[in-house]
Amino acid sequence: MRKFVRYPIANLFLASLLGWFNSLLWAGEKPNILMIVSDDQGYYDLGAINPEIITPNLDRLAREGTRLTNFYVAWPACTPSRGAFLSGRYPQRNGIYDMIRNEGPDYGYLYDEEEYAITWERIGGMDTREVLLPAILKPIGYKSGIYGKWDLGMSKRFLPLAKGFDDFYGLVNTGIDYYTHERYGVHSMYRNNTRTEEDRGAYATYLFEREALRFLETYAEKEPFFLYVPFNAPHGSSALSPKIRGSVQAPPEFQELYPPVEEEYVMGARYGERTLVPSREKRHRDYRAAVTCMDASIGKILDVLDQKGLADNTIVIFFADNGGSSKADNGPLRGRKGDTWDGGIRVFALVRWPTGGIPAGKVNDEFLSSLEIFPSLSAVTGAEPPKGVVLDGYNWWSTLRGESPSLRQEMFWKRRNRKAARVGSWKWVDMGIRGGGLFDLSQDIGETKDLSTKKPEVLAMVKGKFDAWYRETMIEAEPRGPFKDF
Repeated sequence: MRKFVRYPIANLFLASLLGWFNSLLWAGEKPNILMIVSDDQGYYDLGAINPEIITPNLDRLAREGTRLTNFYVAWPACTPSRGAFLSGRYPQRNGIYDMIRNEGPDYGYLYDEEEYAITWERIGGMDTREVLLPAILKPIGYKSGIYGKWDLGMSKRFLPLAKGFDDFYGLVNTGIDYYTHERYGVHSMYRNNTRTEEDRGAYATYLFEREALRFLETYAEKEPFFLYVPFNAPHGSSALSPKIRGSVQAPPEFQELYPPVEEEYVMGARYGERTLVPSREKRHRDYRAAVTCMDASIGKILDVLDQKGLADNTIVIFFADNGGSSKADNGPLRGRKGDTWDGGIRVFALVRWPTGGIPAGKVNDEFLSSLEIFPSLSAVTGAEPPKGVVLDGYNWWSTLRGESPSLRQEMFWKRRNRKAARVGSWKWVDMGIRGGGLFDLSQDIGETKDLSTKKPEVLAMVKGKFDAWYRETMIEAEPRGPFKDF
């Protein structure tokens, strides 16, 4: 196999052309797509590499597919990360570059219905001009369903059916109580465009599993499908009660798979008062139990693909929406959800597609990102990308097959005053008062050795590229919703 040099433009073009040609060769019958996204799962929280967590079905995907170790999302928290991988565009370019959520509940405030109806969380949403993945798949015959966390707006013009999906059941905002389905007192489960309380009291992960299985039974053998299952697990419970908030709700049978917790509640602080809160041990146990429960549901979805003979020609993609929370294990990375350290933006990912030549049991260390998903699925299905729209990703199939290096050499992040840029193996981080620096990720994956003073010319180069990216995607780009002044 020809060896490609990474940087010359001619070789990048040849690699891209090879990826496009191979996609056509493998396409034949249009592949089905199953994309599963977890919520706040840690980089190290996979049983295949971490014996402290139980994930036999994700481990199976790792054995039967390829595990990506150098895979980034476009923002270190929920909403912008999801908008980016569904559109193939940086959050700064598509307009969703911050959260659509209310801050009042952080201080124990309970909205009533009338008040909630006019809050930012209820009226905000992604620019209606943005074209998402299911919208380009629909014209070529795909049936698309989403079951789980949406988080891109609650009004009908923002909901999944307006963005190309054919069916939706799930939560519309950033988090819920797993049993009441309320987000800080407001019920947040929808079926298609209508809020529903039909399943109040049932554990959310089981409901998303149920709906995904229903979708497969209805559509899987009739037409190609895009099944998107964005679980809310293992995100913390969005409940106001101090004894629930701060931990993750998980069914008892999955809690029992882990060592017992001696002290479940301790005295702590919440909303400025001393009260009982979940202990550290309980938070970690419950987090792992929620991951294992989600893993069991994933196993049932994979089993149906096997039973129907669809597994070989179904592209399965699994990753987390951002880095793990304080309950997760992001080792050996520094930082966590919300940070521009790698612990907030680098996640493990799994890709399985036997018919497409994705190697089984392989580890791929190439620099890749969630921005690659949209153009890669567009290429392999024959879907037409939106015209006149800049996509920020690359076709990754030849890289996943080991035929050529990744075309991604740069990536940039901005979360308010927290910034980062990666160019090759160089990473610059600015976390404001929490520090930052210049790091060589090829030698220092934990971002522990600041080389800013030793490599001032590299620091200037990386920061210069960040400034150029920010100017292109924010200042000079077409203004899109809901934060920009236009």
